[in-house]
Amino acid sequence: MVKKILAFLMFCLVMIGAKNVAASTSSIMVNAEDGSVMYEMNADEMRYPASLTKLMTLYITFNALENKHLKLTDKLKVSNVAASRSPSKLGVRAGTTITVKDAIMAVIVKSANDCATVLAEHFSKNEAEFAVLMTKTAKKLGMNHTIFKNASGLPHSQQKTTARDMATLAMAVYHHFPQYYSWFSAKSFNYKGQTIHGHNHLLKTFAGADGMKTGYTAASGYNIVTSAKRHNKRVIAVTMGHKYFNERDKKVAVMMDKGLIELKKGKKVDMVLLKQQINGSDNIRVVQNTRTTNTKQTAKAPVPAKRQYAAASQAKPQNTQVASVKSGNYAVQVGSFSDYKRAKNYALGVKKNLAKKFAVHNIKVEKINAAKGTMYRSKVVGLAKNDAAKICQTMKRQKQACFVVADNSPVRLAQR
Repeated sequence: MVKKILAFLMFCLVMIGAKNVAASTSSIMVNAEDGSVMYEMNADEMRYPASLTKLMTLYITFNALENKHLKLTDKLKVSNVAASRSPSKLGVRAGTTITVKDAIMAVIVKSANDCATVLAEHFSKNEAEFAVLMTKTAKKLGMNHTIFKNASGLPHSQQKTTARDMATLAMAVYHHFPQYYSWFSAKSFNYKGQTIHGHNHLLKTFAGADGMKTGYTAASGYNIVTSAKRHNKRVIAVTMGHKYFNERDKKVAVMMDKGLIELKKGKKVDMVLLKQQINGSDNIRVVQNTRTTNTKQTAKAPVPAKRQYAAASQAKPQNTQVASVKSGNYAVQVGSFSDYKRAKNYALGVKKNLAKKFAVHNIKVEKINAAKGTMYRSKVVGLAKNDAAKICQTMKRQKQACFVVADNSPVRLAQR
């Protein structure tokens, strides 16, 4: 009898604990320009990503486009597997084709699971193999707590991530492929004479919002990765695990509104004060479509310790001893921008930071004519291959995306 009572009590404790975990949410907000964390709550708690997964599918697709392994006009085959994917879907039929551009827009706007699988099957023999590539790419970006199992975010018990990792991915999409970023602001797109509408209500209600992705499954709750810009300041925000989509949208709207107000002041963000404003205010004014409305936020959470995304311009290497770096024909590409000045300043910031540990002397801004216009790649150049690899490894440990490339061209800044 005693054993039964103890077993029952243990069961109750487990259920209470499970309920508390399920009831909690995870959020993070970063300054999009330098990656510094402005606000976080349970940001490292493991979560099901749901359709936020599609951001990685798109990241890999954008990379293929930039490297000319794929064209927007290419027609991709629709397999039986892709066509059979459950909603949300575009409804492409097995045996037909869809252009890369239409597949991308369907994934962004409609969150189309069938089109996500179409893209995945183009790059790999099946979606499971593509998921391995997704996970490897995540690790390279510094998403150390993320595992992907499919291209769409459809339920899978082993597909996990964190709000922090999703912010890292959003930063990578924004900084590495700005030529495609504007597509995330689309509220709808036309496909075969039909207007396909999207799910991201913040694009209509929050002044300055311009992407990126929503997500929902029964297990994950309502998730969102989004970004907004005002007064030439931008934040990227993530919140996950909400019971209702309007609760999710209010939370992230408050985060971005208060964050953008703080950035406009031009001072160092007081994270403790900002947390109190976001978590504890009973009457927060949120700018929506150039007017203000009231949204109620009553949940209070403990203020976690301050964290920083180790962006190149702010990271502080633990080892401050300067290491010798031999000159050579390799470079570390650290970013890709649509604006020359931004690309140059970012490269200079990376150089300044690396100089604390490595003898890095040269940068290069490389002008590229991309599909959506002129792009500028930021590079640290003149490195031996091994040294370039060490530098990139150091940056990735600091959660700063980069990759090593051969670079034999002269050191020079691009012409605008």
